[in-house]
Amino acid sequence: MKTLLTYSSKTGNTKKVAEGIHKILPDDSTLASVEENLNPEQFDLIIIGFWVDKGTADEKAINYMKTIKGKKIGLFGTLGAYPDSEHAKQSMIRVKELIEPQNEVLAEFLCQGKIDPNLTKKFEKLPPDHPHAMTEERRKRHLEASKHPNEDDIKEAQGIFKELLSSLD
Repeated sequence: MKTLLTYSSKTGNTKKVAEGIHKILPDDSTLASVEENLNPEQFDLIIIGFWVDKGTADEKAINYMKTIKGKKIGLFGTLGAYPDSEHAKQSMIRVKELIEPQNEVLAEFLCQGKIDPNLTKKFEKLPPDHPHAMTEERRKRHLEASKHPNEDDIKEAQGIFKELLSSLD
């Protein structure tokens, strides 16, 4: 089974997870940025990484996803929010809606990732009554996000995609 692991990464979080997942894939698997725009028709399994932007995959990942038809898919992403939050759940649902029904999503993984420092600065400048203003809880989440993706996140992602590979054997 010919496998492509492709990803979009703004701050390096998604790339780090992609590299971790790639270590457990068969030796002949291809690792590439979505910007390389590899032809999805050449692959049987496509694992796509994205960073969450405004509640869905980032634009570069979305544009690549639109080129994929009739494939087995694995999805993984990084986001500043907690991966078990409602925002994370809804984000993955939206991403799956982008890729289905033309493809079959067989595995999915989300983990927290460092937030772009420019975004944090933007939140800090917002007035206190703004819905995205920097609150104490948001500050704690940004601090926690700065510790991710970590080794445990990578191991969890590897476990999910090892299981996916086993199910295809």
